[in-house]
Amino acid sequence: MTRWPPSRVILETSAEAFRIADAAKAAGHEVRVVPATLARTLGVGARGIKTDQRDARALSEVSCRIDLPSVHIPTPASRELKSICGAREEMVEIRTKLINNVRGWLRGQLWRIRSGATASFHDRVRGHAAALQTELPAHVDRNLQIIEMVSEQIRASNAQLREVVKTDPTCQAMMTVPGVGPVTSARYRAAIDDASRFTSAHGVESYLGLTPGECSSSDRQRRTGITKAGPSAPRRMLIESAWAAFRSYPNEPMVQWAMKIAERRGKFVAIVALARKMSGILFAIWRDGTTYHSERSAAPRRAARSAARM
Repeated sequence: MTRWPPSRVILETSAEAFRIADAAKAAGHEVRVVPATLARTLGVGARGIKTDQRDARALSEVSCRIDLPSVHIPTPASRELKSICGAREEMVEIRTKLINNVRGWLRGQLWRIRSGATASFHDRVRGHAAALQTELPAHVDRNLQIIEMVSEQIRASNAQLREVVKTDPTCQAMMTVPGVGPVTSARYRAAIDDASRFTSAHGVESYLGLTPGECSSSDRQRRTGITKAGPSAPRRMLIESAWAAFRSYPNEPMVQWAMKIAERRGKFVAIVALARKMSGILFAIWRDGTTYHSERSAAPRRAARSAARM
């Protein structure tokens, strides 16, 4: 690409797209990374025939007619942080599946082990078997060995993530919000990447799929559940943080606001609403370079405006 004259490079979103986009930008070219959901409407794969050459020609022809929109190209640091979080979540998912498999076997034996942390599950199963003077089957013992190894790697991943966010002032500021820890702050930071590309907190909430959808036609108006658009990982982490705040910080103004919603609409609706509010708070902290202050979020909007004018 360094030997090409200045050109417009069009790419479909893929695992390789952002790295190639970096190289094209470094070579002095204009880059557009087209969302895969939009590519079909531009003629990619038309008439049931899809080849790389035909797809490239279709995107090139459309690019000559209109200025194609491009997805946000994340920075290398953001992509690395996302990769670290993704690797950790894959290990957690593997451990969860293995634990559920062992729990199924335990129920078949009518064994009830004592409760405890997930990381100590393998020790509790082995301790229960030892107390009953029963040898575990080979396939169950293999699962427990893998659970033990994966738990060790998850602890190492958690330590790595804590070290990463420790050197990031934005993540440190986000962690002042009740219920938000290293995983949520890192996932949120990796997903947003650049706070300046959003004009308001509502834009971030919509991007993360936390706003209600709508299915209206003619005189009929109907609101649906949240859209679940955009990246699912930060949305999932925000909902987990909302649960943590709801259970552990009942005196926080934003949690008391969610409790009032829970009385009217139920706890699950309240948690999603709280996650949406937390995403806006995190964005405001990032944008303004501040930390969390519960008094500001609890102040009435009119009073806050009057104080700002004074």
